[in-house]
Amino acid sequence: MPTSLPTARPIPGSGPVDISPISLTPAPGEDLDPIWKAVVPETRARGNDIHLPISLAYAERLCDAFPEADRLLVRVAIQLHDTGWGRVDEDRILSEGFSGDWRKAEIRFEHERQGCAIAREVLPPLGYDDVFVRQVCDIIDGHDTRQEAYSLEDALVRDADRLWRFDHAGIALASGWFRMDPAVYSDRLEAEILPELLTAPAIAMATAELERSRALLKTEVIR
Repeated sequence: MPTSLPTARPIPGSGPVDISPISLTPAPGEDLDPIWKAVVPETRARGNDIHLPISLAYAERLCDAFPEADRLLVRVAIQLHDTGWGRVDEDRILSEGFSGDWRKAEIRFEHERQGCAIAREVLPPLGYDDVFVRQVCDIIDGHDTRQEAYSLEDALVRDADRLWRFDHAGIALASGWFRMDPAVYSDRLEAEILPELLTAPAIAMATAELERSRALLKTEVIR
């Protein structure tokens, strides 16, 4: 069941905040393996097979920091949120989804619609009820294209979706999508993406991860 969104910004967590490298705590989640198996084709588009597992690992940490959140809802929504990229024109992903005013690109609305369609296809046969599927779709719909979060779970999914970019694997992939070198992309993360994070634990994780990634990738030297 979705949890009301606190009014404080950034939203403070009541649980532990883990800022260690995300590779140290991959998401356990054997219970979600049937969903992974159901969406293998959709994970092969736009680096989803890297983006989605890393984002899920961050979502697990955020749920630790917010024990009041509906953990299953957060985990399933982040797992499926970008699967819609697997059902849109791949050429348009880079030409429209990562250039110009990319947040308003029609291809981004389309990948959200397709993500909801995938959730409605794969979740009911795995035993998830209609109410839960609708809650998952409410989060997927607009996760890239609307500014506000509607619930705490929505906020945690949004933050997890952004947090993966601060890891060196995220920088390696996403800097290419935006046609930037790692140093310039790291600067963009600090200037544009860090201020978008909604929760204090996510800000702490992102700040620590970005510092490590910059040191690892020698961004102050290789510019």
